[in-house]
Amino acid sequence: MVIKSSAEVQESNYDKESQLKAFDDTRTGVKGLIDNGITKIPKIFVHDKRSDVSSDSDQSAAVPLIDFEGIDEDRSQRAKVVEGVRDACAEWGFFQVVNHGIPVSVLEEMIRGVARFHEQESEVKKEWYSRDYTRKVLYNSNFDLYQAPAANWRDTLSCVMAPRQPNPHDLPDVCRLVGNS
Repeated sequence: MVIKSSAEVQESNYDKESQLKAFDDTRTGVKGLIDNGITKIPKIFVHDKRSDVSSDSDQSAAVPLIDFEGIDEDRSQRAKVVEGVRDACAEWGFFQVVNHGIPVSVLEEMIRGVARFHEQESEVKKEWYSRDYTRKVLYNSNFDLYQAPAANWRDTLSCVMAPRQPNPHDLPDVCRLVGNS
């Protein structure tokens, strides 16, 4: 008989799939864990490999910045923007856009609208919770919850804006007036 440590026993009893499903079935996301008074981060959120990023990390690394200035007037500028987006997506997976024409006040109100959504009662948010990515508007925690090695500590409200933006009545009530006030 081999005697196992308590950590080995816990690891052997850990059923990731059932814990992921139990978390997902609550339809309340990470905010639901917090609202319910969680005191310990569930194992599904623990990443086994930790990167050692020091405060002395490469300061030259910066989020790619895509400038839309003149994109509609100059074909060469448009080509430069397209190339910048392509490169940023390939190398980083994201980028920041400037000179896009959206007023800062609208961007700030969008942030407040999303915050209002996440601060609602769980029962209201559950109506939007889905893993059906054909929906134009949905809320969930971790788009890759069942595929990733570990879950990320995040909840997401997403809205597909192209090729056609949704009807305002298809949005959560607390988000409908953003940009229209």
